[in-house]
Amino acid sequence: MTNGLYEAKRPMTVLAGRYGHPLHPMLVTVPIGAWLASLVFDVASRLVANPGFLAQGSQWLIAIGIIGAVAAAGAGILDYYVIPPKTRVYRTVVTHMSLNLLVITAFGVDFFWRYRDYRHPGPVLPAQLALSAAGLALLAVAGYLGGKLAYRFGVRVADEQTQAQGYATRPRNRKRAPSVPGRVTYTSPAAAAPGRSRHPMPDWTDYSRPAQSAPNFYPDAYRQRHSLPPFEDSET
Repeated sequence: MTNGLYEAKRPMTVLAGRYGHPLHPMLVTVPIGAWLASLVFDVASRLVANPGFLAQGSQWLIAIGIIGAVAAAGAGILDYYVIPPKTRVYRTVVTHMSLNLLVITAFGVDFFWRYRDYRHPGPVLPAQLALSAAGLALLAVAGYLGGKLAYRFGVRVADEQTQAQGYATRPRNRKRAPSVPGRVTYTSPAAAAPGRSRHPMPDWTDYSRPAQSAPNFYPDAYRQRHSLPPFEDSET
């Protein structure tokens, strides 16, 4: 891992979020949701008989989106300073940031444009609706670049060694069956607990005859109880 990639994965300060959990992607959901809902309100205000409450609600949503976007931009600038300059990822970051600033400016103009008619609201003007739609279109492009920064270039994404911890399976604690008097159990060395391993099973591949004719390393408990001799190497 290069030094630039290493630095781009770590926060500049705690204000940008913890390692592997940046704040910027969390905060951008506020303006995206608010501005998208405001556009829905804009369209609805031109379809109903009493559009005043929809126009006012849209203006409130635009204001909430601007506040959330400023907070997201602050966290994003902190991530911007950990990007090495004169790289492809740096140029992508600059483009991403510039588009977002244009989006904030567009919705800021849209908000003050509507503020004049807040006391006497009516249907949202087509030009105001078009400005909101253009701002959302720019926001979609900026969001695409943000996804590219995170999922292609790994900006503020934990390294693969940290990610691998989430895919490690936890060993299951298998309960040992209660031992029955007179029964001989066999446990492979890999499955046996440390310090409690039994003798390994014999390797039957060394014998050309069936397993019944092999030496009896583990005498049958039934034969022991009934005083029967172990199976012998007999020819049929």
